[in-house]
Amino acid sequence: MIATFTAAAGDPVEAVAGTGQLITAAIVGIAVLVVAITFFKLHPFLALILGSLTVGAIAGRNMLDVVGSFSTGVGDTVSGVGVLIALGAMFGKLLADSGGADQIVDTIVGRSSPRMLPWSMAAIGAIIGLPMFFEIGLVLLMPVIFLVAKRAERSIISLGIPALAGLSAMHGFVPPHPGPLAAIAAVDANLGLTLGLGIIVAIPTIVVAGPVFARFADKWVPVPAGDLYDAQPGEKRDRRPSFAATLATVLLPVVLMMGKAFGDIAIDDGTTARSILDFIGEPFVALLIAVIVAIFTFGISTGMSKDDVSDVLSSSLPPIAGIILIVGAGGGFKQTLVDTGIAQVVADFVEDSGISVLLIAWLVAVVIRVSTGSATVATVTAAGIMAPIAANLPSGELSLLVLAIGAGSVFFSHVNDAGFWLVKEYFGLSVGQTIKTWSIMETILSVSGLVVVLALNLVV
Repeated sequence: MIATFTAAAGDPVEAVAGTGQLITAAIVGIAVLVVAITFFKLHPFLALILGSLTVGAIAGRNMLDVVGSFSTGVGDTVSGVGVLIALGAMFGKLLADSGGADQIVDTIVGRSSPRMLPWSMAAIGAIIGLPMFFEIGLVLLMPVIFLVAKRAERSIISLGIPALAGLSAMHGFVPPHPGPLAAIAAVDANLGLTLGLGIIVAIPTIVVAGPVFARFADKWVPVPAGDLYDAQPGEKRDRRPSFAATLATVLLPVVLMMGKAFGDIAIDDGTTARSILDFIGEPFVALLIAVIVAIFTFGISTGMSKDDVSDVLSSSLPPIAGIILIVGAGGGFKQTLVDTGIAQVVADFVEDSGISVLLIAWLVAVVIRVSTGSATVATVTAAGIMAPIAANLPSGELSLLVLAIGAGSVFFSHVNDAGFWLVKEYFGLSVGQTIKTWSIMETILSVSGLVVVLALNLVV
């Protein structure tokens, strides 16, 4: 049978192949993606291009049209998500280089009793993880984990797992991280609502995968803190932003975006208040405002000159070029799936099966995550596959769909994930010990996240 579907531009298009051929194209295309990343160690950007071309070829589309679909998807994604990632990188770099991140750590740890340290470390991981990419946050947190563990005479596992749980949850559930942003763009979800629900999902999952699981992981793999770091974390500046100023600046874009979501619900359209909230809560504007404020709170107020601020902002962009390319290529892969009719075939299957859309979205992300090792690739690919289903979902369930995909994207990090090796080497663990701690923590985070998402679906 020949499937009919609707392209991203809204024009009905008739697929050029039957359902069986389209399913084969999807399976082989994803297999090419997995093999290219896992066995040939190809960069995900190139792997996504090859996967897209494979899908189009097997589906029987004109290859020039496939290239056009991919290019359109890349352009649409980078024009929206790419700018937000760049602004987020600038904000995170200002936070780190100003000593603001250190200020958060010192304040929270300094006010914590020994018994509350795991909970404090989870809070630090979440706060640091809110504006920063996972790898940057991990590198920043490692000296903190070691130093606090050494001072408190605690295992690095007992304090490291809660911190990493907070960091990973933010990466998987809360924009402006690349994965959630790409998924929001792919399914056209409300960013403010998704952000609010993402925080609600993140809190209990951090508790379960962090301080609670750390009690067991510490018994399985007791690792004392060594002398890897013998000085205070970070390069100390003569002046650092205050804790209040730092926290307020970090939370500013979150408040602005959630304000827009509140306005959509509680304030009539067309009013001045609604227009203002819509403007300042637009993700691009909210992050732009946050960066401008951070230039003063994290930059000028700490003694940075104009040249220093310029250098910090410039140095923030090169490291995230690869992330933007991966997210853009993921958007291209998504558009290829849509324009060949594959995504609509999946949508029809889900609607006919009666299985929860959220559960299927989670499972799709899990399969791609375990296969490729990349949370971002898992998120953007799963979002592309689920995009046609999203057209028929209400706003609340759309946001939960994004979060279900995010939960699946952090499932069981193992040897094909760069994060796995970062944790292994920093903590000085064996592969088996890393699986017992980090990999299981990620799995608990994923499963508990899904449970909370399904529970929220009963009331949202």
